[in-house]
Amino acid sequence: MALIPIYSYSDALTLIASFVLCAFIVRYIRSPYRKVPAGPRGIPILGNIFQLREDMIPAFMKWQKIYGDICYVNLAGQPILVINSGRVAFDLLDCRSANYSERPRRIVAGEILCGGLFFAQNPYNAVTRRMRRASHEAMSNQASRKYHPMQTAEAVLLTLSLLDRPESYDRHLQRNAASLAMSMLYGHPPIMSENDPSVQEINGFIKQLSHYGRPGGHLVEVFPWMVYIPQSLAKWKREAMLGFRHYTKVFENLADDVAKRMSTETVRPCFTASLIENNSAGSCNLSKREIAWAAGGMFAAGSETTSSVMAWFLLVMIAFPEAQKRAQDELDAIVGRSRVPTFADFEHLPYIQAVVKESLRWRTTVPVGVPHRSLEDDWYEGMFIPKGTICIANVHCMNRDPRVFGPDAAEFKPERYLDATGAIKANSADDHYNFGFGRRVCPGRYLGSNTLFINMAVLLWAAKISRGKGDAGPLDLEGFVNMGTAIHPKPFTCDIQPRFTEVPHILSQEKEFLLP
Repeated sequence: MALIPIYSYSDALTLIASFVLCAFIVRYIRSPYRKVPAGPRGIPILGNIFQLREDMIPAFMKWQKIYGDICYVNLAGQPILVINSGRVAFDLLDCRSANYSERPRRIVAGEILCGGLFFAQNPYNAVTRRMRRASHEAMSNQASRKYHPMQTAEAVLLTLSLLDRPESYDRHLQRNAASLAMSMLYGHPPIMSENDPSVQEINGFIKQLSHYGRPGGHLVEVFPWMVYIPQSLAKWKREAMLGFRHYTKVFENLADDVAKRMSTETVRPCFTASLIENNSAGSCNLSKREIAWAAGGMFAAGSETTSSVMAWFLLVMIAFPEAQKRAQDELDAIVGRSRVPTFADFEHLPYIQAVVKESLRWRTTVPVGVPHRSLEDDWYEGMFIPKGTICIANVHCMNRDPRVFGPDAAEFKPERYLDATGAIKANSADDHYNFGFGRRVCPGRYLGSNTLFINMAVLLWAAKISRGKGDAGPLDLEGFVNMGTAIHPKPFTCDIQPRFTEVPHILSQEKEFLLP
C-alpha cells in the first residue's frame, strides 16, 4: 500500500510563498520599468523628493555630468525625465509632439489661480489649442512687424534713461519691458514708471503664479485628493480662488478698454485688438474671458524674461568688451552716426543679430523649460518612458553643450553664428533652445527677438558700456538671482556714456519724432 505524503501547514505556506516569489521575479524580469533611464537613487516611497527642492538647477547640473543626456528621477511615485540634450529634446518633444505636448497637472497655479485659462501651462485641450492658434496668428513673423515703431520708440527711451542714470539700470529695464508689453498687448502709450497701476496688478499676478507654481510648494500637487478639502479648511485654496476672481477682473477690464477704444477711435496696433478683430471675423472662436486671459498670460510669460535678457546683456558687454567693439564697428559702418538704427537695417547687421542669439544662448534666463508630460508609454533608444512621465528640458545644459556649440560653449562669442563671409548662418534648431519645443513653442518668440534686436542695436550705437567707476572686484558671470519666472544676474555696477557728442541730441530728436 502506497503511503500518501503528509504536508504540514508551514510547508503549504512555503510552497505558496515560493510561487508568489517566482511570479514577482518573472514580472520584474519582464517589466519595462527595468529599462527606464539611469538616475540618482531615492528613498522608498518618496523617491527623490528631497533632492528636488525649490532650486532644481544645481541638482540638474550635477546629474547631467553623471547620467548624460537623459536622467530619470522619481518624485513620490511620479516619474520625471530630465532632458539634458537638444538632440533628445528634438527627438521627443518635437518629432513625437503628439505624445509629449501635454503639461503636468498644476492644481493650485493652473486650475485654481488661473481657472485653466493660462494656456502656456494648460493641458493640451480644446481651450489651449484655440488660444494658442489665435496667439500665433496675432504674433506671427509677419504680424509682428506692425509693432516695429513702438519697439523702436521704447529702445530710444531705454537708451536715454540708461545714459541719464546707469546706476538704476534694473528699474529702466523693468520699465522698458512693462511699457512694451502694455503697448503691444493693449495699445497703451509708453508708461514712464514701472509703478504704473496696471503694471503693478499684472506683476502681482506674476508673483502669485510663481509662488503657487513653485515645486513642492503645496502638498496637493503630490496628493491630488486634497483638492476636495473645503475652502474653509484650506487657506491655499481660498486665496487662489480669490486671486482668480481678482485677476480675471483686471484682465477683462484691460481688454474691455481696448474694445471700447476700437468702437470710438483709431487704436494703435495691439495683440488684444487683433484677437477681437479675428474673433469677430470668425477665425478665433474665443470667449471674452479667453481673450482677456490670453493677453494677460502673454504679459506674464514675456515681460520678466525680456528685462532679464537685457540685464545679462549689459553684464556681458562689460565682461567681453571686444564683442561690444565689434558690434559698434558694424553699426558705424552700416548706420553711421547721424541717425539711430532701425528695423530697416536688420538684414545689414549680422553681428548684431548674432549678439541677440548669443545673449539668449549664453545665459538662459529660464534655465529649466516649462515641463511636458507623456500621454502614453514610449521607448527611446532602448529606454522605457512610462505614461504620465513629466519631461523637463534642462535648457541651460543644452545651450552650453560643447558637442553643439564647440569647446568654447561657455564663452560669449557671437561670431559662432556667422559663416566664413561674416553673414548670419541660416536658422537651425541649434541656434538656442530658449523658446520651447514642438506644439508648445513660444508664440511670442518673434516679438521677443525683435525687441532684443532693436534695444541692443540702439544702445550699442549710442553708448559705451563699462564697469562702474571704482568697481575693481571680479565680475560674477555665473551667479544669479532667481526671480521666479526668470533669473537675473546678481547686482553689478555699470557706467554708460555717449559714444560721441551728438548722441543725446539725435536720441532726443528721435524721441520727439516717434512720440509726438
